[in-house]
Amino acid sequence: MKITPHQLLNYGIAAVWLVNGIYCKVLNLVPRHQQIVAAILGEQYSGWFTIIIGLAETLMAIWVLSRYRSKLNAISQIIIIATMNTLEFILVPHLLLWGRYNAIFAALLIITIYINEFKLHQVLPANPNVSRT
Repeated sequence: MKITPHQLLNYGIAAVWLVNGIYCKVLNLVPRHQQIVAAILGEQYSGWFTIIIGLAETLMAIWVLSRYRSKLNAISQIIIIATMNTLEFILVPHLLLWGRYNAIFAALLIITIYINEFKLHQVLPANPNVSRT
């Protein structure tokens, strides 16, 4: 079976959510993420908030792979990425890996998600050789 560009991008997008969720936040292997959460939401519960955000990102990866309500999923991803990166751009640019240039990578990810779902994803036509009785 041949993997389409749409499927390949789906795997890549899910991998972004999974790595950021589990590796960076749940396992706290990139402490900068918890520092960002602490700066925005407060130090007291930043550890727990970071884990909850990481678990939510992991669920997003599963949702991407499931293809369940994929258009709603794509719109949700776009809104979440835009909101998160706008907050970080304004409130904690000094904690971002590439500073305010992170916005470029966020925009590229948003564009990739949009193109993948609304341009590359095509519903397959019904098979005319299958009986519908």
